[in-house]
Amino acid sequence: MPQQHPELAEEQAYILHAYECLEASKSDALKIRDLTSAGPGGTFQARLERNVFDENVVHRLEQLDLGDAALVFGRIDRATPSENGDEPTVEAFHIGRLAVADQNREPVVVDWRAPVAEPFYRATGRDPMNLIRRRHFVVESSKLLALEDELFGEGHLGVGHDEGLGGEDPRANIRGYSTLLTALGRSRTGQLGDIVATIQGEQDEIIRSPQGGVLVVQGGPGTGKTVVALHRAAYLLYTHRFPLEDQGVLVIGPNRVFLRYIERVLPSLGEAGIEQVILADLIPDVQFGGRESSHVARVKGVKKMARVIEKAVADRERPLLKDVVLPFGTSYARLTVEESRFIVKQARRRYHRHNQARRFVENEVWASMARTLRGEVDPEDVRDQLRDDPAMRAVFERMWPVLTPAQLLHDLFGSKALIKSAAFGILPEADYELLHRERSESVNDVRFTPADVALLDEARFVLGPRLRRNGKIDDADEIMTYGHIVVDEVQDLTPMQLRMVTRRSLSGSMTIVGDIAQATGPLAANSWDDVLQHLPSRKEPRIVGLSVGYRIPSQIMELADKVMLAATPGLRAPRSVRDGDELPLILATTSQADMFAAVVTRATELSTRDGRAAIICPDYMVDELSDALTAANMKHGRAQSAGLDQGLSIVPASLAKGLELDDTIVVEPAAIVADDPQGLRLLYVTLTRSTRSLTVVHSLPLPESMR
Repeated sequence: MPQQHPELAEEQAYILHAYECLEASKSDALKIRDLTSAGPGGTFQARLERNVFDENVVHRLEQLDLGDAALVFGRIDRATPSENGDEPTVEAFHIGRLAVADQNREPVVVDWRAPVAEPFYRATGRDPMNLIRRRHFVVESSKLLALEDELFGEGHLGVGHDEGLGGEDPRANIRGYSTLLTALGRSRTGQLGDIVATIQGEQDEIIRSPQGGVLVVQGGPGTGKTVVALHRAAYLLYTHRFPLEDQGVLVIGPNRVFLRYIERVLPSLGEAGIEQVILADLIPDVQFGGRESSHVARVKGVKKMARVIEKAVADRERPLLKDVVLPFGTSYARLTVEESRFIVKQARRRYHRHNQARRFVENEVWASMARTLRGEVDPEDVRDQLRDDPAMRAVFERMWPVLTPAQLLHDLFGSKALIKSAAFGILPEADYELLHRERSESVNDVRFTPADVALLDEARFVLGPRLRRNGKIDDADEIMTYGHIVVDEVQDLTPMQLRMVTRRSLSGSMTIVGDIAQATGPLAANSWDDVLQHLPSRKEPRIVGLSVGYRIPSQIMELADKVMLAATPGLRAPRSVRDGDELPLILATTSQADMFAAVVTRATELSTRDGRAAIICPDYMVDELSDALTAANMKHGRAQSAGLDQGLSIVPASLAKGLELDDTIVVEPAAIVADDPQGLRLLYVTLTRSTRSLTVVHSLPLPESMR
């Protein structure tokens, strides 16, 4: 890359001008906010309008806060043909993170999502999209370090040609190749950064694709599928601000380590209001932390569990075992078994959700008991006199109890009889017997497991919201829906978890990303059909692939590909766009003690480098490795609690998916394979986390595919 471009100073001055305009916009927004915060006076309508306006100003200020992110990262020079045959008009547009205008409202920076910016990402030598030049900036905040120009037109090929490169070489279609390598060569910070300055054509096509329906993005390690999905969320909000801003956009990640890793991407793109969660966050008022075997998780993940939950709810809608007779004045009010059976039948017929029928059951019971009394007795009088009687509370608890999802599962899994009643004829006996666990004294003591999340959600749907005493629905029990949903690592979700995701889709609009070769869940998908059959089908789903690996050096991918081919023979690995400086280092030891010593030695060597390093190991080995590092006075963190904030982190293999590091040490591959039903796929994940160096340390024989 040239160190000194003749227009470097001119472009630097333009960038500084853009920052001045940005600061002026912030000042204007603050002044407007001051004008609207004149106190609580005025009519209700005036206060409401003032609050809404203030919220919009605050949102604008959040968008204008870039932190250390670069405002401007490129420029396009576009030729507009003249209608009368004169020379075409050339316009220059500076492309940046958000739109900025000067005091005359003339555009200074064009938002990267705007239609006029599309050629910056999509123009090729074959289709220049009227460009005569595309300029890439290497920028640190407001400081311009270097420029890279691509010229189009006669005598200039631009990108999208094969001259000097093989037709299969992915570099043939890379735009801003030197700029891209510079970005990829920067040390990791422990959190995922945006790629807004270096988005490539195949990525941009996905980002700007139409909103409707389910879009599947298949991408191997290092192809940028996660950041593409996040940039797509930001693009859709920009393009469809109304109604998406009101409907909401939801991003679902596989675990909290991953969420912490990606949390800065969307705010850096000016979209801080998008909700980012793991599935457990969507279940209120429940405590998690329980553990169970992969066999139990597999049973809980099958689609038939929806029928089990439905039957478990139906089992709590029961007629009385014997008549109830209670004194009322000088007479007796009676509820017969036959009458209770009729009320339950009517409630099931009229209502599809359990809790919403409770008020109907109560009213029918009081009416029925009133009819058994002499004269015309108001059912309300019966209710007022008998509702606090323990016998009546027992009647309603028997016939139609108000239940929370946690109560339903607590009762169900704590009773072998209830499990058998709900699952008999739906699941094999050997499977449903696995669902039983020791009953806790209170539902508040239960620590639910990750596999319970989708079952709690299914129960929440079947039970429906509870009714308050005033007859209104408890809003906390309602399931929120969203205008667009992004799901990362979707290949690991079970059918029940996919039902949970689908339930939250307002219109069936989703972006789901993953890699079948990295599927390691309890019911790991073997094809995208396995996933799509459980997602919205209002529109034909689209499946697109990312074929180029940007992050991982070719030397590391060559080793990882051997494992991938053994795990999933029918899949094609992504082609790496760059070569690294180091070959994978494999260190063989003869004992676990020697292996730990080798890990400490290698970690000490890596600690002298910039960036982030991680030791990826079998989950059971985290404590022992941490003790070995502590004994050697090696400062380190654990990914479960600290993310990748430390220069050196220990990452359990089960949490490695989606992470990006400069250097990795993979410990005991054979144990990683042995500890997981999809062990080879999990090993493939661990081998493909590094952008610079990979070290493998082992004492057990390596898996055959690595030898």
